[in-house]
Amino acid sequence: MEINKIYNENCLDTMARMPDNFVDLVVTSPPYDDLRTYNRYSFDFESVAKELYRVTKQGGVIVWIVGDACINGSESGTSFKQALYFKEIGFNLHDTMIWNKNNPTPQIKTMRYTQSFEYMFVFSKGKPNTCNYIKEDCLHIGKKTYRSGDSAFRKQSSDSKNGNVTKTNNQKILKNVWTTNVGTPVSNEFTKKHPATFPEQLANDHIISWSNEGDLVYDPFMGSGTTAKMAILNKRNYIGSEISKEYCEIANKRINPLIMQSKLF
Repeated sequence: MEINKIYNENCLDTMARMPDNFVDLVVTSPPYDDLRTYNRYSFDFESVAKELYRVTKQGGVIVWIVGDACINGSESGTSFKQALYFKEIGFNLHDTMIWNKNNPTPQIKTMRYTQSFEYMFVFSKGKPNTCNYIKEDCLHIGKKTYRSGDSAFRKQSSDSKNGNVTKTNNQKILKNVWTTNVGTPVSNEFTKKHPATFPEQLANDHIISWSNEGDLVYDPFMGSGTTAKMAILNKRNYIGSEISKEYCEIANKRINPLIMQSKLF
């Protein structure tokens, strides 16, 4: 099937044309618990999950970003139910990551703390083929540290003699709680027209982490086109599905200038 294209259709129809073991990485944030209308569309979760397992390569990864609604005074637990179902059909729950929102909507008279995160479940079909760690600078670069249990005297006198002293590395692997704002850094004519714009930084960092240049990234709920945009910018191929004609048009207008500039396509 044609790649580097967003299909205006149900993702089940798109995946039906994909061969087995076709996709390297899925990055998506599906509609959940009717928290937003998404032009009144819903989806058959279990059928989508099964098809994702079929089309994902051995060693491929799915990043599934989802939260829970509060219904009749109780959180729905939809996120956990979906995660357990992915495991039931054969995926490994490789990591349970958290998207910590810098700018959540304040809670008003709900008798609970402000909801400020969503789960980022990282599923793998077997052992992941790719893990390009994103790193950050260490707080105490080059500082000498000592093994626990060393006396103050030994800390001062045995640096090179018994190997108790090490130096802090320059960088360390990021924690699995990622903090960013909701939406894109600056709202624009495209992102304002979608009810839940996926943060570009999250899409970017997951694409970098779990794929390599030239790999195929799929988003079954493409929305305003963020996954496709970041795939293009990171020299990955992409396929998207978006059932809403309006959102599909938004996504294509957003990425068409990038496609013209890219040497990949």
